[in-house]
Amino acid sequence: MKPGRFGESVGGCGGLTPEAAGAGKGFDLMKAAFMPPSEPRVALWRRYVRFCLVGGSGMGVDMAVLWVLADPAGLGWNLTLSKVLAAEAAIANNFLWNEVWTFRGLAGGAGGWRGRLVRFAKFNLICLAGIAWSVLLLNIQVYWLHVNVYVANFLSIVAVSVWNFGMNLKFGWHSAPPVQFRKGSRETPHD
Repeated sequence: MKPGRFGESVGGCGGLTPEAAGAGKGFDLMKAAFMPPSEPRVALWRRYVRFCLVGGSGMGVDMAVLWVLADPAGLGWNLTLSKVLAAEAAIANNFLWNEVWTFRGLAGGAGGWRGRLVRFAKFNLICLAGIAWSVLLLNIQVYWLHVNVYVANFLSIVAVSVWNFGMNLKFGWHSAPPVQFRKGSRETPHD
């Protein structure tokens, strides 16, 4: 097997060989970092489209909760508190749909409810980091590069969605391959 090729393992358990990390291999390195070895390209794109659709549903949840909590016709609460609660409601919605649809089968049923709570905590952290990235990218484009704010926001959302997808695939719903033991030994993993 040639390391660094799309859809192939690049050194057991997600490690990279020197060839895969060599010069001119940046794209292969990114693919190796974010894509499970057994995930074909079409399946990865399907997952990404599902991830984006789930994100769209989260946007709807965020807007609806924000309206109910902050709008004077609703509860009329403080805008900042309302936004924090709306964002967390959207994150919970997105986690649920990603758990049962986008990344179904990748966690391998790991840990039952405890495993889900760990994945939910990771998802929250990744989303929080994604928000920070989005704000940073938006400000750089608008204030330094003088890009239209809405074009910059769109580009930031696309870039961060790819980052969020990759990070969640790698750290939230990754499915570690079973450890292979050498023949005749139950204690030493196979290299």
